[in-house]
Amino acid sequence: MSKVAETVSQLVTPILDDMGLELVDIEYVKEGKDWFLRVFIDKETGIDIEECGLVSERLSEKLDEVDPIVHNYFLEVSSPGAERPLKKDKDFEKAIGKNVFIKTYEPIEGEKQFEGILTHFDGITVTLEIKIKTRKKSVNIPYEKVAQARLAVSFS
Repeated sequence: MSKVAETVSQLVTPILDDMGLELVDIEYVKEGKDWFLRVFIDKETGIDIEECGLVSERLSEKLDEVDPIVHNYFLEVSSPGAERPLKKDKDFEKAIGKNVFIKTYEPIEGEKQFEGILTHFDGITVTLEIKIKTRKKSVNIPYEKVAQARLAVSFS
């Protein structure tokens, strides 16, 4: 996590805790000539625009006080969306039974990208049930080899 993201996490966490919300992810990225600070928040029943606006206002005040970012930037506070990233152990645990997409740092059984139903997670291994043509197969992915993971929208 970048220094900016770490500082923003420390600033936004008390705000989210106070509102009963969860921090999903923070991105601090340059796109073209502009910098963007994106804070993704959620809760069990989903997040609405008013909650995003309130968090944005409260976080903006804290950022103005602490001033941890040297560049001009755009602050965006939003839901992680339907393809929510899976970052923490609890994200994987909550995603059991759901369709997920995983990229790995190195090939597992000759592949680096997998999409399927997350059937098991124990903190060491992520198990997916994937479809290969007309049959199903279980794939065990070592958790430390997961580069990216997210929920995947299924159109089947």
